Amino acid sequence: MNDKRAFLIVMDSVGIGGAPDADRFFNGDLPDTGANTIAHIAQACGLSLPVLDGLGLGAALALASGKTAPGLDAQPQGLWGAATEISPGKDTPSGHWEIAGVPVPWQWHYFPDEQPAFPAAITRRICELAGTEGILGNCHASGTQVIQEFGARHIQSGWPICYTSADSVLQIAAHEQHFGLQRLLKLCEDLAPMLHAMKVGRVIARPFIGEDAASFRRTSHRRDYAIAPPADTILDIALGAGRTTHAVGKIGDIFSHRGISRLHKGESDADLAGHLIRLGQEAEPGSLTFANFVEFDSLYGHRRDIRGYGAHLEWFDAVAGRFIATLRPGDLAIFTADHGNDPSWCGTDHTRERVPVLGVGVGTKAIGQVSFSDIGASVMAHLDLPPPQEGKSFL
Repeated sequence: MNDKRAFLIVMDSVGIGGAPDADRFFNGDLPDTGANTIAHIAQACGLSLPVLDGLGLGAALALASGKTAPGLDAQPQGLWGAATEISPGKDTPSGHWEIAGVPVPWQWHYFPDEQPAFPAAITRRICELAGTEGILGNCHASGTQVIQEFGARHIQSGWPICYTSADSVLQIAAHEQHFGLQRLLKLCEDLAPMLHAMKVGRVIARPFIGEDAASFRRTSHRRDYAIAPPADTILDIALGAGRTTHAVGKIGDIFSHRGISRLHKGESDADLAGHLIRLGQEAEPGSLTFANFVEFDSLYGHRRDIRGYGAHLEWFDAVAGRFIATLRPGDLAIFTADHGNDPSWCGTDHTRERVPVLGVGVGTKAIGQVSFSDIGASVMAHLDLPPPQEGKSFL
């Protein structure tokens, strides 16, 4: 085993436009053609990203979409390029699985934006598992809004709050004390096989606390019960070869907790930044660290908060600089994304975009247009491990 380490960091939803099939993906009735997360944020409020742009973010943006953006014009000093997804989705599992070498081979099942959103058989199964006479919600909704609307009725009735979104997902919100955290987790775990058989990507437990609409808030005890990847990912390969694999953020949930030695979770991206910097200092020789920073997507993209998204990018750029300073000779770090979520776009869904591929550890290297799977193949090549089923190393 060599001593080289690899760090793969996903900036959730930080797209750079230019997806060749964006016209096949929609927000409401309008296609994603022209969506460009980074370009539109920079045009709206400006961006100062000296670390990421120094690696090649502005150059990757121009490569992906032909667009330029104010403040993103540095001469690249790192590995840089743009990646295109082939999986038939613009969701979190599809992007992460394909980055890890396993494109999604099926069409996900989505629930209609109508009420009720769920078929009667699913509702009956939830009631059976929860021991209740009914459910609340049964609609497309924002997670924070649905708790505000139904939280008091949930406490009074004991019925779980069930909702979905534009993703292939069924989410269940319940109060940690009044309903019970372990009861909620078991409900979601027991429901998941039925949903997975339908090719619904995730059943998500969304616990919350508080006693009224003014005090309700979600907790950090979220748990995703995700369908397992259909083949070995880079995590499976690395762990099977005896390497230590670190999962930062929701990586464990995305990969159904397969191929992971150690989980590092937190209540915010700030907590996850602490984990990443610590792992830069401490991760074992030959190890693989796979991290996801979700708040670009969850707090700013879906909520169409352009200025909030821009501020978070600038915060993360400083984090990236502190992390890069911890790297050792021979290490490889790649910053990328799993899809777009243009906060200037219509609707509230993800946007189909190409994503940046920015690397530290191999000097200045233009890799051009690559596939999502090429990222995972390159990480495996760096670690001297067999490649996943898809992808070709660009190192």
